[in-house]
Amino acid sequence: MDNTGNPSHPTGASTASPTPARPDPAWVRPALAALLLATGLLYLWGLGASGWANSYYAAAAQAGSQDWTAFFYGSSDAANSITVDKTPASLWLMALSVRLFGLNSWALLVPQALCGVATVGLLYAAVRRWYGPVAGLIAGVVLAVTPVATLMFRFNNPDALLVLLLVAAAYATVRALETASTRWLVLAGTLVGFGFLTKMLQAFLVLPVFAAVYLVAAPTTPGRRLRQVLIAGLAVVVAAGWWVLVVELVPAEHRPYIGGSQSDSVLELTLGYNGLGRITGTEVGSVGGGGGPGGGPFSGQAGPLRMFGTQVGGQISWLLPAALILLVAGLALAGRAARTDRARAGLLLWGGWLLVTGGIFSYMSGIFHEYYTVALAPAVAALVGIGATLLWQARTVASRARRIASTLVLAGTVAVTAVWSATLLGRTAEWYPWLRTAVLAGGLIAVPALLLAHRLVRRAAVPALLVSAVVALVGPAAYAMQTAATPHTGAIPTAGPQARGGFGPGGGGRITAGPDAGRPSGRFDGTGRPGDGRSGFDPPGTSAGTGRTDGRPATGPAEGRQVPGGAASGDQVRGGPGAAGRTGANRGGPGGLLDSREPSAELRELLERDGDDYTWIAATVGSNNASGYQLATGRPVMAVGGFNGSDPSPTLEQFQRYVAEGRIHWFVGGGGFRNTNGGSSASSEIAAWVAANFPTQTVDEVSLYDVSSGRQG
Repeated sequence: MDNTGNPSHPTGASTASPTPARPDPAWVRPALAALLLATGLLYLWGLGASGWANSYYAAAAQAGSQDWTAFFYGSSDAANSITVDKTPASLWLMALSVRLFGLNSWALLVPQALCGVATVGLLYAAVRRWYGPVAGLIAGVVLAVTPVATLMFRFNNPDALLVLLLVAAAYATVRALETASTRWLVLAGTLVGFGFLTKMLQAFLVLPVFAAVYLVAAPTTPGRRLRQVLIAGLAVVVAAGWWVLVVELVPAEHRPYIGGSQSDSVLELTLGYNGLGRITGTEVGSVGGGGGPGGGPFSGQAGPLRMFGTQVGGQISWLLPAALILLVAGLALAGRAARTDRARAGLLLWGGWLLVTGGIFSYMSGIFHEYYTVALAPAVAALVGIGATLLWQARTVASRARRIASTLVLAGTVAVTAVWSATLLGRTAEWYPWLRTAVLAGGLIAVPALLLAHRLVRRAAVPALLVSAVVALVGPAAYAMQTAATPHTGAIPTAGPQARGGFGPGGGGRITAGPDAGRPSGRFDGTGRPGDGRSGFDPPGTSAGTGRTDGRPATGPAEGRQVPGGAASGDQVRGGPGAAGRTGANRGGPGGLLDSREPSAELRELLERDGDDYTWIAATVGSNNASGYQLATGRPVMAVGGFNGSDPSPTLEQFQRYVAEGRIHWFVGGGGFRNTNGGSSASSEIAAWVAANFPTQTVDEVSLYDVSSGRQG
């Protein structure tokens, strides 16, 4: 197919030889501009309402904007006690923005939205090159309105930059396949390598697909193809490995502790907690894995239907059945085409991306969150754009049998999409219930119209296509707009309105709109199971919510005072600037594991007092617990134990030394899990030592221990 979208052979795509470029029709550029403008509005409108969004990464971006060492390593505080549990590329983007524009919601979130607009543009460009502007525009629209894409391109998790880099790598692979270009293939490898610096091994899921498609379809000799793939593999290693090498070579005493690891090693983090552990469920120090199927309370049941389940389906699966059908149909149209056939190569590239990544997501037993599925959105969108275009073109350029088959498959795809969209809308039956009826009614109109389209004149066929597009897109678009209109904070955001189903395998359970947005449907008991009503953040042996080991209420500095690792109950959840009182702000779960806390003015003033005299104005168990205090005060707060409170950073001996040196002012109660899947107990030991040796005071129901007082016992 040439760049106008006209087919050059029956499969609807060109052969290995480059087709001379012809100007796009006059409508293409305005249509693309409108798509990018609409995408920008969807991703940017009201962005500041989400406050800090994920305060864990917001605090790290704040730290990186204050200190270049924290910037390089991705430290959670500017005093460099510990890093976040990811590689830091996405933090670099935010930290630079904060350096330029100051710490605020827009500085944190606008880079994510711009990543989204760029991703839509790059996907359009990648699909358009071989399948024409219509296919590219369809792919761009589908990606833009995929609910989980709208969510993550308005949020400050690493996924926005990761998806941009992977789509850019796919575009570079497409360019490399055209002329067997080593330069483009090396660029693809480099981009995937930087994807590793964004979200570690998840970036590598597309590597075998890109390599296999190039080895099969590149228009050059087998030996040269193999050499080029090996060179591109070296580019991946260099782009991903330079930072890892620096971190591993720098002595531990000269850098922050590597969060998420038990041995202060980025290699352990890569291969364990953020690597194979996510697949097997063996994630030492985690709170949601543990080896059982489904990854504990944070995901649907592992298995072939996970992407369609109550918990995940509304995020990504609206057009997933259509993508799979169109992938098979497109490959059938390609038939026995030449090895270098571009139509087939593109289908293999995007189809392989979808099947490999989707298969791993479906069966991984470790921690899996719904928003991970944003990595599937570009592949789904590309396959829908490519497949729909090829089938429509086959009506006029293929044999009679293929024309009939293409029409039947296209109509059947719309029918399946309408039924599945109605099913997903039925899971939120009280949310605009007329939408479900409208989708089914539109399907009843579109399917017969498509079946008759091959007999209709062109003008009559266009309305059939428009109705089909509305039927396919109205469900995800409505979810996407609801997502954009709802503030999201916390560690586990979800798109769209709340679906029916319980929290846990196969169910929904996090409310994404309303006063209880983001709160799990049950309390956690720290074992990876829906809770029994007790706080999951009390130290071992304590009564729920009291911090006492004898079952009596905590009474302050006297004998039996509250152990500071227990859950505080009175401080507000932090949502960032302007977050207070918003109905959509996530509350992040109990004890500050999944979101931060907003200190009151009195508590903030106390924490800031004499702040210049200390390395850390405070320490507290858990990174999210620390992030709220750090974001509110602008000063370093030590996250004892890292994200889950399960990392051995610092050890009790190290913490005691920091206290003796006068480097920490306060220890703040709250945060930490009782059971962390074999992780370190250092945070519990520190909490117990503080409780036994330092006086406490309560400010707005938050327990504070003045560890700078020097008084013990």
